[in-house]
Amino acid sequence: MIVLPSPPSAAIACPVAAGIEKLDETVASAPGLSVAGLLKRYAPRYLQKHGVQAVPQVQSTLAKLSLCRTRALGGHVYRCRGCQSETPLYNSCGDRHCPQCSGAKRADWLDSTSELLVPGVTYFQVVFTLPEELAALSLGNRREIYNLLFHSAWQALRDQIALEQGFEAAAAMVLHTWNQKLEAHPHVHALVPGGGPSLDRSRPGWISSRKRSGKPSSTPYLVDAKELRKRYREFVLKGLVQLREREKLKLEGDWSRLKDQANWDEWLGRFENKTWVSFIQAPPNEDCRPEHVAKYLARYMTGGPISDRRLISHEDGKVQFWARVGDQTGGGDGRSAPYTLSGIEFARRWSMHILPRGFTKSRRYGGFSNRHRDRYLKECAAWMNSQDEPPQAADAKPEHDEPSDEDTVPTCPHCDEEMELIRWSSKPSWSDVMSSQYRPWWYRDD
Repeated sequence: MIVLPSPPSAAIACPVAAGIEKLDETVASAPGLSVAGLLKRYAPRYLQKHGVQAVPQVQSTLAKLSLCRTRALGGHVYRCRGCQSETPLYNSCGDRHCPQCSGAKRADWLDSTSELLVPGVTYFQVVFTLPEELAALSLGNRREIYNLLFHSAWQALRDQIALEQGFEAAAAMVLHTWNQKLEAHPHVHALVPGGGPSLDRSRPGWISSRKRSGKPSSTPYLVDAKELRKRYREFVLKGLVQLREREKLKLEGDWSRLKDQANWDEWLGRFENKTWVSFIQAPPNEDCRPEHVAKYLARYMTGGPISDRRLISHEDGKVQFWARVGDQTGGGDGRSAPYTLSGIEFARRWSMHILPRGFTKSRRYGGFSNRHRDRYLKECAAWMNSQDEPPQAADAKPEHDEPSDEDTVPTCPHCDEEMELIRWSSKPSWSDVMSSQYRPWWYRDD
């Protein structure tokens, strides 16, 4: 009998939401099993079988991941002060998709987001998804559809907050393109303050979000979720029409029928009365301070399609991992169950989520945008400090869960004594690496 490691479960003081991936810092992946290791093993076979699908950006990313923390990228050599053994520590690739380089990305996001937090303000997580049919269309139109998703989510949030609450909206958004089975499921997570400076300049002041009519809410309230969904749907459908009119949509293969206006109108009409999935999640209790929300979301929002902790086993060319029970919109009862893919299919699905070159997956809007941030934060601080009972200040920068490589003094793997640096080499350029003996045999740059 094979005993499976326990599925990830919630184990932090302030879980922001039940509908997103629960995390447990005590759960570890199967010994010796990692996402990076699986990708290094199966990327060549995936490219042999599905090479026509692998655009240059996919090729480049997989090549970088295959060389991460290897001799090809140079590094540092340390000598143990005790047993005198030498240990090389090779440089990381630094690619934003790399599972081995996520710690620094998480720390950077947490630092930059923490600077936006205003003490005493309630922060919400708002999630916007696309219907399954649009997720399929996005595979051939990633940049266009992902941009539309971002813009539509922000426009819907901004307008609904202005209509219901009357304060200036702000949002920090991150794009995810997957569900727990690694299928295409584009959606954005937004960190949104539940208050802000009044939009009515004739009546300046601070406005906190609250229900304006009907039964009082027992939990923090942002806006009407149903109305937000409707508004979001309208912006997406309008944007799709504009993309097609401007010939920005690639409608090839099975999608070529949508070049016909009648077929397009019929296809688009399916979405007008369809219930779109988006939801608003408030902190579950008053003890959940802004920095707790940011720290929790940093783990989730800066992660990749799958973490090592969800891996169960790798046997006979098959990879088994935990995936939530339910459909790709987040339905189900929140339980996780083992899910199995071939190693090649695991690499193929993971590679679907490599973003277009230069695409920005983390964006800030409204009061959090570069254009308005300084003025917005000054106004927020001024109005919050003018209240009768000013809140206690939040920590400016929450502590990181993981130290950076630069902060870590390496210890000897043989005797656990501290080591000293004796030589090092800088990381070469990627053009030099790909022209060297370390170039992966399967890599092509056409």
